[in-house]
Amino acid sequence: MIPAAFDYVAPTSVEDALAALAQYGDDAKIIAGGQSLLPVLRMRLNAPEWIIDLGRIESLRGIRDDGDAIVIGAMTPHAVVGSDPLVAEHAALIAKAVEHLADAQVRHRGTFGGALAHADPAGDLGAPALALGAEFVIAGSGGTRTVAADDFFVDLFETAIGEDEILTEVRIPKRTGWGATYEKFVRVAHQWPIVAVAATVRVDGGTIAEARIGLTNMGSTPLRARAVEDALVGQPATADGVRAAAEHATDGTNPPSDLNGDADYRRHLATVLTRRAVLAAAGA
Repeated sequence: MIPAAFDYVAPTSVEDALAALAQYGDDAKIIAGGQSLLPVLRMRLNAPEWIIDLGRIESLRGIRDDGDAIVIGAMTPHAVVGSDPLVAEHAALIAKAVEHLADAQVRHRGTFGGALAHADPAGDLGAPALALGAEFVIAGSGGTRTVAADDFFVDLFETAIGEDEILTEVRIPKRTGWGATYEKFVRVAHQWPIVAVAATVRVDGGTIAEARIGLTNMGSTPLRARAVEDALVGQPATADGVRAAAEHATDGTNPPSDLNGDADYRRHLATVLTRRAVLAAAGA
């Protein structure tokens, strides 16, 4: 289908983008890489009068080292994130997740911040960002504010970003030396995950010292498997040591039922994938 007619503006600074948002209000939509918004427009599920394109704002691109964190600009393409040495060294879980994200075309066009701001519970970046304790820097007319990952994902396709605000960058605390993996279950290659598990683990002398686990598509937002994290601490990095902890993967979850699988099927997958992900991240 063809989208409804709209006007278009492409500011070159965050300030100009915020001014456009203030001017056009509810009649405007922001576009980043367009991999989520364009299909919605084509199906006419939304028909804004104005599109505000962030693609010309160079300050929103790039990855930098900032002491105890790495900072990823919201408009940085997935392909850049996935191939960046800083990400590989200090936030390996993000790099692993990007490997599984859609296909090459989407990874080159889609943006890191755009995908997180879209907040699809089946998206591949929310669970890793949540597990790593990311912080989201949001700009508005009153300045900038930082929101922790625990508070960023509010509900289905809903985040803490206000209608008059823009996500500018994501700060990811360094987990240097931690093992990481992203286990994703799909029926068809490049599909949204039926369930996925993001796991990053620090092993000390064969024992799991710390673990952080995120779940994809097990509720209306990405979820932390905190019961699994707690149960893993002090366990040997072996199949027997991980198995009992993984049984807690579904604690506090509310998975959907759809054509890809019902809730019970997803609970089973979450347990199996959590065990696999932790063992792989621990190098077992």
